[in-house]
Amino acid sequence: MSGMNGVSSMSSVSSPWTPDSWRRHPAQQMPEYADAAALAAAEAQLAKYPPLVFAGEARTLKKSLAEVAEGRAFVLQGGDCAESFAEFHAFNIRDTFRVLLQMAVVLTYGAGLPIVKLGRMAGQFAKPRSAPVETRGDVTLPSYRGDNVNGLEFTAAARAPDPQRQVQAYFQSAATMNLLRAFAQGGYADLHQVNRWTADFIAASAQGDRYRELADHIGRTLKFMEACGLNGDNTPQIRETAFYTSHEALLLGYEQALTRRDSLTGDWYDCSAHLLWIGERTRQPDGAHIEFCRGIGNPVGVKVGPKTKPGDVLRLCDLLNPANEAGRLMLIARMGADTVGDALPALVRAVQAEGRKVVWSCDPMHGNTITSSTGYKTRPFERVLAEVRGFFAVHRAEGTHAGGVHFEMTGQNVTECTGGAEGIDDEALAACYLTHCDPRLNGSQSLELAFLIAEMLKAERA
Repeated sequence: MSGMNGVSSMSSVSSPWTPDSWRRHPAQQMPEYADAAALAAAEAQLAKYPPLVFAGEARTLKKSLAEVAEGRAFVLQGGDCAESFAEFHAFNIRDTFRVLLQMAVVLTYGAGLPIVKLGRMAGQFAKPRSAPVETRGDVTLPSYRGDNVNGLEFTAAARAPDPQRQVQAYFQSAATMNLLRAFAQGGYADLHQVNRWTADFIAASAQGDRYRELADHIGRTLKFMEACGLNGDNTPQIRETAFYTSHEALLLGYEQALTRRDSLTGDWYDCSAHLLWIGERTRQPDGAHIEFCRGIGNPVGVKVGPKTKPGDVLRLCDLLNPANEAGRLMLIARMGADTVGDALPALVRAVQAEGRKVVWSCDPMHGNTITSSTGYKTRPFERVLAEVRGFFAVHRAEGTHAGGVHFEMTGQNVTECTGGAEGIDDEALAACYLTHCDPRLNGSQSLELAFLIAEMLKAERA
């Protein structure tokens, strides 16, 4: 039976799904709004607005992810930890997009695989928190949960959840989506521009030198192809690219408001993004987030951590992909560099033994967060790389496909993660620490990660 209107016999869930059926389930990590009527009004306002993405685009992404599940492609998923209202600017969107383009070129050329490009963009606002409140001195206020919920400033007024922030987030997402479509389809992504995608600060780095060498190879290849009659006019893949958006499905009232029935198939799709994922804090089998996501037609991801049991993963497969459809479900492992080698194999084996069709992706960020000696929340780049290596090693040992990477990054020249070829140390973190929530890789570190993954994918294919 399709996951759109129910679940298979593998799942014990028997109640029919509707866009609001999640409201009958316990919901974790949801903000408490003081004015229920104002919240309902904001959600009703959102329900009248146009969709941000279309069901057909989500189906196309699902087909591409099916290729990943079969070992014939790779997912590159990256972007902000949390988008903000204050840093909303066309240049910031462009810079993140072009670093992802650069990474995709490195992976495609180095590994010889199609790359499915997913941005944590145009909707990645809400963030789960480890505690509902934050205390500074003798003042306790609600935790910051992302700009579509409340403000970062530590004041009672800013930290009070405001429903109208969801409306502002919608319009920022719409503008971001519009610009991303223009970049992807309007010529900016043309492979002939590959040498122009490099920001100045990356160009001066060791990764910039490696990238320039690769770009020169691509340029010569394009000239050869043109001599053979292949160019951007008759081969659209040269001048444009497919780029999809994703975010964590955390604020379920917002997600419900943007869920629409597809006029072609009659199925329900969450039109806030092409792919939605569920975090480790909200993936309770009887919880509201699983309930909502089991009924939408979009591809769905779910985070799994080091304490996840094989039975937990199979249960998630039952609930979120009862038809065992390739491309429907992505399992995003966020284990930590020290535990990935011990915790991941049992999960991979269980999924493989049951014949479940999933995309395995690696989140090497969230399990490697520490506090630096200077008091900054950071992620040592060496640990990020170590977890990626461990992820690939597990899949190589199990004979399965390491299908993707899911990471937090920005196109800005930030100093939020230590290490990398630039040698950012604890003292240097203060130079350009801009994140509203979690530390992100900068462009140079992101490219370094891409070169590492390309080498491992090439080895896997060999």
